Amino acid sequence: MDEAFEEWKSKKFALTVPLNVVALRDSIPPSWIKEFIQSQGKRLKFTVKFNGSLESIFSELSVPVGKSKVKPSSIMVADVVSIGDSWLNFAIKKALIEPIQDVEDQDWYNNLSTKWKVLLRRNSEGEIDPEGKIWSAPYRWGCMVIAYNKVKFRKNNLAPMEDWSDLWCPELRGRISMVDSPREVIGAVLKYMGASYNTENISSQIPGGRDAIHQNLTLLAKQVRLFDSAHYLKAFAVGDVWVAVGWSSDVLPVVKRMSNIAVVVPKSGSSLWADLWAIPATSRIETEPIGGRVRGPSPLFHQWIEFCLQTARALPFKQEVVPGASPAAIEGPVVVPKELFEGKPKLDTNLIGGVPPSDILEKCEFLQPLSDSTLADYRWLAANMQKPEHRLMDRVHQAVSSLVRFVSQISLKNSTKISS
Repeated sequence: MDEAFEEWKSKKFALTVPLNVVALRDSIPPSWIKEFIQSQGKRLKFTVKFNGSLESIFSELSVPVGKSKVKPSSIMVADVVSIGDSWLNFAIKKALIEPIQDVEDQDWYNNLSTKWKVLLRRNSEGEIDPEGKIWSAPYRWGCMVIAYNKVKFRKNNLAPMEDWSDLWCPELRGRISMVDSPREVIGAVLKYMGASYNTENISSQIPGGRDAIHQNLTLLAKQVRLFDSAHYLKAFAVGDVWVAVGWSSDVLPVVKRMSNIAVVVPKSGSSLWADLWAIPATSRIETEPIGGRVRGPSPLFHQWIEFCLQTARALPFKQEVVPGASPAAIEGPVVVPKELFEGKPKLDTNLIGGVPPSDILEKCEFLQPLSDSTLADYRWLAANMQKPEHRLMDRVHQAVSSLVRFVSQISLKNSTKISS
C-alpha cells in the first residue's frame, strides 16, 4: 500500500478550464487565438468555432428548446458568442443571452469609454437604460461607408463623393448598389435631411414629417439599381454600378482587391456598428446535461474579454489584417505608424486605422432601439418604397451560367479528343 501511495503522489493532475467561443468568421485576428492560449498556459481547454454570419449565429441562438438533449456543439451552450449590436435588444428581450456579472470589478469594463457603457447598459426589455445591466462586451466596431469608382467619376466629370447628398446626384441614377436594410436606407435619408438616425418622433422632429421622408426615399430608390445585402458588392466589383453603400466590414476587404476605388465616411456622419461578445442564456434549457457546459459562464470569461481589449490587440486592426477598429479607438483615430504599410498598396480613404476623422466621428451614431410608433413609421416607409427590379442580378447569374456551360463544353471536347 505504501508503494502504491508513493506512485500515486508522483503523478501530475492538471486542472483544465474550458472556454468555448463561437465567433463571426474573419472578425477576430488569427493571432488572438495563439496568443490567448499562450497567456493562459496548460490549464486552458480552448475551442473556437467560426460562423459565416451574425444572422446565422442569432438564428441558432433563437432555436426553441424543449426537453430534448442539447448537443455539445450547439451555439446556445457555448461560453461566449459573437453578436451584432443591432440584435442586442431582441436577444435580451427574448432571454437568449444573460447579463455579465460583477462587471464593476473588472478592469476591462472600468477602462471602457462612456460611449460603450451607454450603449451596452440595457434593461430587461433591451432598451438603453442607465440603471440597466451590462449584457455584452465590444471587441470590434466600424461604420457605414460609401465606395466609388474613381475612373468612372473622372470620365464623367463627377466630383468626388463626400456626403450622403451626393447619392441624389442625377448622373448616378441607376449607378448605385446599397445594403437592403430599412434602418440604414431610411437612416441615410434622415442624415441627408440633417436629422439623426435615432429620430424618435418623425412627425414632430422632421419638417414635412413622414411624407417628406417618403419623397426623398422615393428619389433615392430611383438612384439605386440594387438593394441587396448579399450581392451589392458583386455588382460594384463587376462594374455594373459605380457606387456601393455598405458596412465597412463588407466593403474594405472587397475594394482592397480592386484598383482606383475610394472609400469615404460621409462628412455629416454615418451609422456605427459593433461586434460584441455575449453569454448565451442556459436558464431556458431544461435538459441535463446541456452539451459540454456547466450552468453558468466559464471562469475564464473575463480573462477572454480582458485579453481582447488589451492595447496590444489593436495592432491587427491598425495593420488592416481585419477590417474594423479596437473599442479603445471609439474616442477618435489613433496614430498609425507609416512603417506598418510600407510596401502595401494604399487605399484612398478618409478612414484612419479603420476610424473616421474626429470631426466626422462626432457626428456618427450607434443605432438605438426604436419605439413601437417609430417602428410603425419605418414599416410604412419600407412598404411604400418602390425598389428597383433585380434584373442586374439576373444578368450576373446568366453570365455565370453561360461561363459554366462554356467550360463544360470545352471539357467535353477535350475528353472526346483524348478518347478518340
